Amino acid sequence: MSWTRGFLAALAVCVLLPAGPAGCGTGDAHEQHKGASPSPVGKLLDHTDEEGRRYREVDGEDAPAVRVEVQPATGGAWDVRLHLRHFRLSPPGAKAEAVAGRGTALLFVDGRPVAELHSPSHRLTADRLPHGTHQVTARLYADDDTVWAVHGDPVESTAAITASGAETAPGVSVRGAPVRMWGRGSPDPGGEAS
Repeated sequence: MSWTRGFLAALAVCVLLPAGPAGCGTGDAHEQHKGASPSPVGKLLDHTDEEGRRYREVDGEDAPAVRVEVQPATGGAWDVRLHLRHFRLSPPGAKAEAVAGRGTALLFVDGRPVAELHSPSHRLTADRLPHGTHQVTARLYADDDTVWAVHGDPVESTAAITASGAETAPGVSVRGAPVRMWGRGSPDPGGEAS
């Protein structure tokens, strides 16, 4: 009789545990501990980018942020450097899923995509930035190709540059992200949304 009461008590504990069947030895708990998220990251919005990729809205406090810096290099090339906060660039071939604070950066010149970045440094050749003024934008994406967004705006940063068309650096000017230092929708270094 006492073993029956013990069995019923153990069964009742399994039913009443807030973790549900995880406390009773099912495989679901093991999957959650391996890093599988029980709920999706952020909220998918109906808004999309130019390529039709949906925005993934995240809270501003710990949201990813990017600042792009562009400097003239030798031979008319330009060095692009991304400064990232709350974000890691994924290696090529990463699993196509949204993971908080991880993904790739897509580099645009005058609104046209030119490179997918898996590291914070990239060199734009002179033919990518001929004589004239150009907008160089870095936008952050999750590994499932959704656009990280804060307050409905993509997490991105733009630098306006003017190339002289000369082979050397004199005669070029660089202005970094004139409106939003840490990118549209990204929190600024003080923690406020810009």
